[in-house]
Amino acid sequence: MAEIMIIDDDTHISDMLCEALQVEGYAVSRAYSGTEALMLLSVRKPDLILLDLMLPGLSGEELIHRINDIPVIVISAKTATSDKVGLLLKGAADYITKPFDIDELLARITVQLRKSKSVSEGVIKCGELQLYTDSHTVKYSDKDIKLTRTEYAILKLLMQNEGQVVAKLTILDKISDDTPDCTEDSLKIHVHNLRRKLKAVSDTDYISAVWGIGFMLKY
Repeated sequence: MAEIMIIDDDTHISDMLCEALQVEGYAVSRAYSGTEALMLLSVRKPDLILLDLMLPGLSGEELIHRINDIPVIVISAKTATSDKVGLLLKGAADYITKPFDIDELLARITVQLRKSKSVSEGVIKCGELQLYTDSHTVKYSDKDIKLTRTEYAILKLLMQNEGQVVAKLTILDKISDDTPDCTEDSLKIHVHNLRRKLKAVSDTDYISAVWGIGFMLKY
């Protein structure tokens, strides 16, 4: 049973979400402030987080920087495109505005949990491109692709966020533990080499640069 954490100080919305999720068979945990959420996340790891932005204590924007390896769907009354883009670039998996349709939210939750499940099972797939998290290997169809440690870390992050732009600073932050040698200056070179290797076996340009922001993988 997947567990979903609701982080929202509005008890009416939190109660409504909790009821709808439990009807769908999800386990639910709740926090009513950013500070409380951070404390809960130190002792448990839900499968997905529903995050409001306007929270007492730590705001949603501050909290999202401290969440790693858990998909976050932001639920906010902020409707400006700049707000949505900013949160997605900071690491949110998805963004839905209030008021929202509960069926649409449930569908978005299903999509994000499906992505996470593929990672937990040890393989991330984007078309014929397959990344094996246990063996740290990558294949296109049945062809092995030899990558450096840094290239592998970048590809893994982009595949986990397939179809979404990942900011340069987000990439550097997320892969810093595995590849401390990667800098903002060298990132472009690593991505260039990665694109070349993927295209050599697939004849497909999987990675595109979004000028001034970052990179995106799609197929």
